[in-house]
Amino acid sequence: MATRGRRLVLAPRLLAWGLVLLAGCSVAPLPQLKPPVPETWRNAPNGVAPPTADLHGWWQALGDPELNALIDRALQGNLDVAQAAERMRAARLLNRHARDGYLPSLHGRTNDVIDPDTTASYFVVGFDALWELPLFGAWQSTGRLSQGQLDGASAALRGAQVSLVAEVSRRWIELRSAQRQAQLLTAIRDAQQEKLRLLQVREQLKLVPPLEVARAQAELARAEAALADPQQVINSSAQQLAVLVGQNEPDPQWLQPGAQPQLGEWQLTTAPADMLRARPEIQSAEAEVLRAAGELGMSRADIYPHVGLGASLQWSSNIASNYRVHTGEAIFSYGPIIDIPLFDWGQRVANAHAKDHELRAAVLAYRQAVLQGVAEAETAMGDLEQLRSRETASQQAAQAVQTSMAALRKRAELNLGSNLDVQDGLIEGHRAELEVVGAVAARDLAYVALYKALGGASMPTPALPPSAD
Repeated sequence: MATRGRRLVLAPRLLAWGLVLLAGCSVAPLPQLKPPVPETWRNAPNGVAPPTADLHGWWQALGDPELNALIDRALQGNLDVAQAAERMRAARLLNRHARDGYLPSLHGRTNDVIDPDTTASYFVVGFDALWELPLFGAWQSTGRLSQGQLDGASAALRGAQVSLVAEVSRRWIELRSAQRQAQLLTAIRDAQQEKLRLLQVREQLKLVPPLEVARAQAELARAEAALADPQQVINSSAQQLAVLVGQNEPDPQWLQPGAQPQLGEWQLTTAPADMLRARPEIQSAEAEVLRAAGELGMSRADIYPHVGLGASLQWSSNIASNYRVHTGEAIFSYGPIIDIPLFDWGQRVANAHAKDHELRAAVLAYRQAVLQGVAEAETAMGDLEQLRSRETASQQAAQAVQTSMAALRKRAELNLGSNLDVQDGLIEGHRAELEVVGAVAARDLAYVALYKALGGASMPTPALPPSAD
C-alpha cells in the first residue's frame, strides 16, 4: 500500500515535469548580438578618453538658451513623436497581455435543438472551457515576439525623438546663420553702393575710366542678388521649425536676427564606441532579431500537435411539449484536446524553415546597422575635427583683415588714403566675417551629425509626450 501511495504522489510530479520539458523544447535559439564596433575611433582627436560619457542634453553645448527651450517645446508638441508615443503605448498594453491566449477560457452558449421527427424541441444551455497548453516553446516564443514588437516601438519613438532634436538643432543653426549672413551681405551691398558713388564722382572728375564704374555696378548687382540666398534659408528654416514644434506659423521672434549658435572652445573629450548601442537604428535592428526569433519559435511549435484540456457542461429542456418533461441531470464532460497537423504538415515545416532564414536576415541587418553607425560616426568625427581647424583659421583671417581695416581708417583720417580704399576694406572685412559664419555653421552642423550618429543622447524627462486623451 505504501508503494502504491508513493506512485500516486509521483505521477502528478512526473506529469508536471513532462509538461515543463515540452514547454521548453523547440525554443528557437536567440543569437548573441555582439556589435562589431571598433575599440578606438580612427578619426577621433588625439587624447580622446574611452570611459562612458553622459550625453544628456548635448545640444546645450551650442550655448543658445533659445535653442534649448525650442527643443523642449518640440519634444512635447511634435506630431511625429506623438504618433510614435501612441504606438509605444499600444505596444506596451499588448505586451502585458501577450500570453493571455494560453490562459483558460470559458464560453457560454444557448441553442435550439429540434428533433428530426418534429415531436420534440430542446432548449440547450451550456458552458465550454478550454485551456491550450503552451508547449514546444510556444510560451517563450510568444514572449519574445511581443517583447520584440515592444522594443521596436520603443526604438521608433527614440528614433523620432533623436531625429527631431537633430532637425530642430540643424534648422535653428541654419536660421541664425542665414540671418547673420543676410546682415553681412547687406553691409557689403551698402559698401558697394558707396563705392559706386565714389567712383561715379571720380569719373565726373576724369580720374577713373568708365570701365571702373561699370565693374562697380556689376559688383553691386551681384551683392543684391546674393541677398536672396540667405532670405530663402530664413523663410524655409522658420517654416520647418514651426512644423517641428507642431504649429502652423513661425514665432515672430524667430524672424528677428539673433546670435549665431557656436561651439566655441568645445572639443570632443570622450567617445566610447559602445555609445552606438543607443543609436535607434541599432536598437530597432535588435528588436527585429528578437521578434524574428519569436516568430521562428512559434512556427516550430506549430509543427507539433496542439495539446489542451477541455470541459463542457450543459442542460436541456423540451420546449415543444405541452407538458413539462424532466430531462434529467446536467451533462458534464472533460478530457484532453489534441490537434494534430496532418495534410498541412509540410506547409508548416516550410514556414518554420522560412522563419529561420528571416532570423538570419535580421541578424545580418543588425550587423549592417552597426557598420552604418560606425561609418557615420567616423565621418562626422573626422568632419568635426577638420571644421574646427577651418573655423580657427577663418577667425584668424578675419582678425587680420580687421587689423588691416583699422590701418586704412587711420590713413583716411590722416588724408594719406581715400574713402574708396576704406570701402574696399569694409567689403573685404565683411567677406572675411562671412567665411567665419560659414565655418561656425559647418562645425555646428557636423557636431549635430556626430551626436545623431551616436544615438542622439538621452532625451529630457518626460521621455513620452502627453497622450492626446
